[in-house]
Amino acid sequence: MSVVHQLSPGWLLDHLSFINNINYQVHQHHEPCCSRSEPSTSLHLDSMSSFGSSAKFIASDSTTKPENDDGGSCEVFIQQYIFRSELFDITKPYITSAVHKECQQNNENEDLMNGVKKEISISTLGKIRGLILDGSSQIIQEGLKSGFLHPLSEKRDKCNESIALPLDTCSLSELCEMAKHLPSLNEIELLTLQLVENDMSVTEQDLFSRIVENNSNFTKMITLMGQKYLVPPKSSFLLSDISCMHPLLNCKKTYDVIVMDPPWQNKSVKRSNRYSYLSPLQIKQIPVPKLAAPNCLVIIWVTNRQKHLRFVKEELYPLWSVEIVAEWHWLKITNSGEFVFPLDSPHKKPYEGLILGRFQGKTALPLRNMLPIPDHKLIVSVPCTLHSHKPPLAEVLKDYIKPDGECLELFARNLQPGWTSWGNEVLKFQHVDYFIALESRSRLGF
Repeated sequence: MSVVHQLSPGWLLDHLSFINNINYQVHQHHEPCCSRSEPSTSLHLDSMSSFGSSAKFIASDSTTKPENDDGGSCEVFIQQYIFRSELFDITKPYITSAVHKECQQNNENEDLMNGVKKEISISTLGKIRGLILDGSSQIIQEGLKSGFLHPLSEKRDKCNESIALPLDTCSLSELCEMAKHLPSLNEIELLTLQLVENDMSVTEQDLFSRIVENNSNFTKMITLMGQKYLVPPKSSFLLSDISCMHPLLNCKKTYDVIVMDPPWQNKSVKRSNRYSYLSPLQIKQIPVPKLAAPNCLVIIWVTNRQKHLRFVKEELYPLWSVEIVAEWHWLKITNSGEFVFPLDSPHKKPYEGLILGRFQGKTALPLRNMLPIPDHKLIVSVPCTLHSHKPPLAEVLKDYIKPDGECLELFARNLQPGWTSWGNEVLKFQHVDYFIALESRSRLGF
């Protein structure tokens, strides 16, 4: 469960618990009793040209049944993984009050030069400020009362400890760019790759040509370019950039929820080579109307720039036939309940916005068994130190979508059960280095 408290202003979420409640167990069957035939511990898929374009390929080895010819049992080793808790150990704000005051003084001249722009947005920012101050106080107090959040004095001794982050050893976005130069696989572009083995080695061509599914009840580990990634149960993904989204469309599936976190253009992104941004024209070309089911709930994460908010509300959603129903905010706090940035910071805000809308299309149906979506709700959580690792929305949205609805995340950087995820870094936070392997155990399989 990711929801710690649900109050009238919104929700207090536990992102770390959500990840660790996923069944990150990798099962491996071992000899000698499993089978008399030679087992295969990994499968390297190189060519599927003999399959028709509408086929579904199941990747498995020659010993998929964990029993011998006499019906005996074999030993199953179970490796449990948990996400690294230090990546959510935010003990103090990113900017202290003293630094904030200095920033304000240094930007007084800039504020005067941009006075007209500031007047336009000051009313909107004032409303958001009041909403966050009023709503977050109640939520944070409840978190302190229950013990989920800790008073500042209890963790002050840890605030100066540095966190050693895992190395970014495999650039998935660069891999996507490189994959554009691979031979075309049009004849198998409709294939879906189902993970059956517990540890599979896959080629770049395998991933870029099809959606990868793990329909089992356990986690599968895949190896790509020598790097290991955990694929949670009941999840699927497509690793590609915006120029290769056709496998999603070829599946002929529509979705009841579409969440997206586009790489918005801003000054820091322009100065950085970490990842590329998309222009408004490119974002408009995302085929949301073809992916959305009737009354699909469309949610976009938006930065605090008024330019981007206006673009979504006035251009993007009307183009996609999406009617705005609500605007929520994600408030980022420390483990003690402080805002990670000063609320009045001229550069960084402690919150981000979400614009929620319903896809109308030509076949919109009456909403049934779903509550109306309330406006101005707060999602409060301790953020992950990893860039753009957004909090999970599945549990928050469950009352506003139909049961067992199909869910899609665009520009995803992680996977979750019950969702299809797409993006050029879709496996980024599934890298095994972000997890800790607990002591393995074994049992008999029949």
